[in-house]
Amino acid sequence: MPDSSSKQAPIPPEYFRQNNALVVARNILGTRLCTRVNGVYTAGIITETEAYCAPEDKASHAWNDRKTKRTEVMYRNGGRAYVYMCYGIHKLFNLVCGPEGVAHAVLIRAIQPIEGAEEMMKRRKLKVLTPRISAGPGILSQALGIDMQFNGVELSLNNGVWLEGIPDKIKPEDVVSARRIGIEYAGEWAEKLWRFYLKDSPWVSKI
Repeated sequence: MPDSSSKQAPIPPEYFRQNNALVVARNILGTRLCTRVNGVYTAGIITETEAYCAPEDKASHAWNDRKTKRTEVMYRNGGRAYVYMCYGIHKLFNLVCGPEGVAHAVLIRAIQPIEGAEEMMKRRKLKVLTPRISAGPGILSQALGIDMQFNGVELSLNNGVWLEGIPDKIKPEDVVSARRIGIEYAGEWAEKLWRFYLKDSPWVSKI
């Protein structure tokens, strides 16, 4: 299982530029997603992800090389945040992957809080630390203080959002591959096992 005992080195943006979404989605399980918002540090172990690989992937916002004001950030070089509004309420946090011009992204679906849990509970208006805090893509952004101001920023301590740890440290037998959630419209692409989560973790949005 991932180490939650101490802070670790940030993962450099170059890592995301050199790998596609499928590699990143699997390998960042067990690493930490960290934020510093208004001086407050919070962090959680990444327990669940989904990969989106345009242009072929019909579930991707950039399917068929679709270029809009929203998807513009997906075509920039990897190692930056892609944050978008879902149903006009939830801010969903994604990592842009691959070189410039390749619209790959990884949605972070769930985290296990390890730093700043009290602040996360305050942001979520909850009094007990349970998976309701951050086991879901919209609520984890709320818990970590992620909003639209992070859209397009490069992952770094200076920009207030980053990943830390060593990718690909989780054993294959501890990772479950499953269908992505809420993309039934994508036809055959809805059948891809491009959702990854930590086996036996209660901090997963849907098992």
